[in-house]
Amino acid sequence: MAGNVKKKKEKKSVYEGNVYIQATFNNTIVTITDLMGNAISWASSGGLGFRGAKKSTPFAALTVTETAAQKALQCGLREVHVYVKGPGMGREAAIRQLGVLGMKVKSINDVTPIPFNGCRPRKTRRI
Repeated sequence: MAGNVKKKKEKKSVYEGNVYIQATFNNTIVTITDLMGNAISWASSGGLGFRGAKKSTPFAALTVTETAAQKALQCGLREVHVYVKGPGMGREAAIRQLGVLGMKVKSINDVTPIPFNGCRPRKTRRI
């Protein structure tokens, strides 16, 4: 019965990659990819057990970044380019934690989308 032989999954070895931090008012999501954009690891504050208003705190962002980075460090990730999106409180805390964990932050880019004209305003009030 040679059909049941399982292939051993080879471990990815990545030295340089990208870190995408999405910090909204309600949650913080950290995704770590290689330079091609293939995800290595990810974590979110909701997935780590934070609930309600605690999901968007800087402490939650610290914990999320640490969880995602620990998985990426096992793959050999050492240098990262950081892309931050959103207005949340955990932006700076997440970037600081990457340096604490021993990753070299090569660049930081803010990719928050800014509307050119915004939403359509309400119709004018008639009295």
